Amino acid sequence: MITKMTGVLTRVLDDEVRLQIGAFEYQVLVPESVRRVIQMKIGQEVTFHITEYLEGNSGGNRFIPRKLGFNTEAELDFFDLFCTVEKIGSKKALKAMARPVKEIADAIARQDARWLSTLPGIGATTAEQIVTTLKRKVTQFAMSATPAATPTTPPEEPKPKATTKKKAAAEPAPEVQPVVIAMETEGQLVEDVYQALMGLGHNPIEARTKLDGLLTCGKPFKTLQDALTLIYSQKG
Repeated sequence: MITKMTGVLTRVLDDEVRLQIGAFEYQVLVPESVRRVIQMKIGQEVTFHITEYLEGNSGGNRFIPRKLGFNTEAELDFFDLFCTVEKIGSKKALKAMARPVKEIADAIARQDARWLSTLPGIGATTAEQIVTTLKRKVTQFAMSATPAATPTTPPEEPKPKATTKKKAAAEPAPEVQPVVIAMETEGQLVEDVYQALMGLGHNPIEARTKLDGLLTCGKPFKTLQDALTLIYSQKG
């Protein structure tokens, strides 16, 4: 069984991505929360933590192997746990994971079935079943924090050794330009934009449509405010 795949991301579709590894291109199904993080990385090398299942028809005479991809082992572990809930299979769990794992786990821990029922494909009855089954099993996921990007500083240039015997006239120190350090990754900014759109009252489909429009408009944005300004300045 494949547990991890690293390759070049060639395409990002609605609920799947394509990963080029050598001469082969693989289809990897991903949840919406993963899609948002990696959709700006086309052409870059990415790594997915993988699980697999066989998708078959009702007659049981044809099975298609499916690969499911996640950014972290914690996301994969949560997916496996989510699938232990009665009547939630791989496809339904993948669709429901439209929000970050920490948010879903936190809602389960506080027994907020109403919030869980807003996840795609999850109704009120299923939400109650999720709470009943998992409320004592999600603590580690609810307490986890998304690791912040580690800021890096450029290496110091070596100081030149004094070679002149005569003291040179003191020269003014060169002006040091401030180094701007990005404190969040592109993927995290995309996630922040999505969460902001949800907070402004858009449903998941509307938020995703507006986010996709932002990412395909060709205009740069570096902050959440820049992104929202672009979104609401677009016609339609």
